Amino acid sequence: MIDRLPRPNGFDSPRMWVDEAIWGHRLYDEQTPWLCLMEFLNVLQSEYNEGRAFQEDNYNTLKYIAYSRMYLRNILFNNPQMQIIEKEYENDNNAQWKKWIEEMNDKKGGLGSADFSYLKDSFPNFQDFVDIIKFLQTTTIEGENNKRWSSQFIFPYGPDCLYEDVRVTGSSTSNDRRFFGRTGELLYLMLSRSSNKNEILRHLGEKILDGKSPLNRLVAKLQPSVERFGGQPRDGGYLPIASLSEYDLLSEDWLNLFKCNMPNYDVFPHLVNITGLHLLIYFLNRSKEVLVNNKKTSFVLEIIAPQKTIIRDLAANSYSENNNLSKQAIEEYIFGIKNTDAWKQVELSDEPFEAAKGLIENVFYWKDVESSSATTPEGLLEELSKKVAIRHKQHVQNFHRVWGKEIGLVSKRSSRRLRYAPTDTLLKALVLSNVSSKMEFQEFLDCLFQKYGFVIGDRQAKSLWEEGDADQEAFSENAIRLEQRLSSMGLLKRLSDACAYVENPYVRGVN
Repeated sequence: MIDRLPRPNGFDSPRMWVDEAIWGHRLYDEQTPWLCLMEFLNVLQSEYNEGRAFQEDNYNTLKYIAYSRMYLRNILFNNPQMQIIEKEYENDNNAQWKKWIEEMNDKKGGLGSADFSYLKDSFPNFQDFVDIIKFLQTTTIEGENNKRWSSQFIFPYGPDCLYEDVRVTGSSTSNDRRFFGRTGELLYLMLSRSSNKNEILRHLGEKILDGKSPLNRLVAKLQPSVERFGGQPRDGGYLPIASLSEYDLLSEDWLNLFKCNMPNYDVFPHLVNITGLHLLIYFLNRSKEVLVNNKKTSFVLEIIAPQKTIIRDLAANSYSENNNLSKQAIEEYIFGIKNTDAWKQVELSDEPFEAAKGLIENVFYWKDVESSSATTPEGLLEELSKKVAIRHKQHVQNFHRVWGKEIGLVSKRSSRRLRYAPTDTLLKALVLSNVSSKMEFQEFLDCLFQKYGFVIGDRQAKSLWEEGDADQEAFSENAIRLEQRLSSMGLLKRLSDACAYVENPYVRGVN
């Protein structure tokens, strides 16, 4: 098993340390891939301002400032009277501003004393101000959700668009981990430990962090300068492994996407999907590591056909097998202690039960071990296992399913079972991340298998059909359907019966 980094001293941990020890603190199902990227950018902005972006002098000692930007958020998302006032005082600019400022000063959330009159100097014409707000509201991340107003986020045009998730109670705010659940902090630490971090920082500096984009400057004008740079440092997340090939593969895909000659902000949806895929692979690989399962993590992908094929059942079985890995991993992690020298010393102790309590508390940080109803060392492990399983089922166990759906990898379309069936959006992200200009189709399938474990064609499924678990022809037809899908998306050209090329429409220039 790979050595894990120690749990930081004084870390604000839960009442048991098992999920965190395996995957980090934390992978969280209620935080979508988009919000993971937004949290990541918040961390990066803070560290960039301090001159230490992607620098980790000591592992898991991240501290950063998360900005609240309550003026901006009230204006964008807690502003129901704006359009009413716009119409009611349609031909009186001064009356519009006067009434709106009164309403906002009276009904603002998360601010003590606040005065929104500064906006009148920046935007003399109220109608222009309304139009700007309406436009920015259309750029809300996951804009059709029903999240509270203090958990709404606009597109990251620059540093002045970045702020944390908060809970508002009257005039006060508190940090909330529901939608910024630390997964973005893990992403930051992964890229900090990758070999491409400096190049990634350069690209992000140009696209976001320098704050020079016109839209970022516009958003900055909506905020009083005194409020824009507040906040107290807080502890970041915990990533248990110092070095992994997964970190480099993630960073390579980020770089490949940045090198595509696409408009500046068009890259971000593809970053979201590719990041979600890599975090899923990380999640499954860490489970397999605990289980000492050296078999390559794989995903049998069904390229949806007009009628059901055997691939659909294989894709569903592949999903089910992967979905059970995390539950198996926590059981192995707990009961694996019985194979250690420390547990043997417990069994040889004059008071094995007391010795077991001390060892379990030390290894798993189980804060309630003293109140356990168990009477034997084995009973303690059984009780801990049950409690960990209940907690694991609430969030971490759902990560594979929820994020798989979010990035377009997991689907129930035309079936009652969940299985791997990629959407066009994910397929395009895969092309942009792996094809520099053009790539022969079979080479592309092999690339997806080697890099992500995607089983699509008969060559990638060789072990399955050689063992009699699949039909070679069915996988050949599966690959043909993918070829047709890519062609319809403008991502593939067939030059002859024996030659088809996957093409990146954004041919990368020299960087």
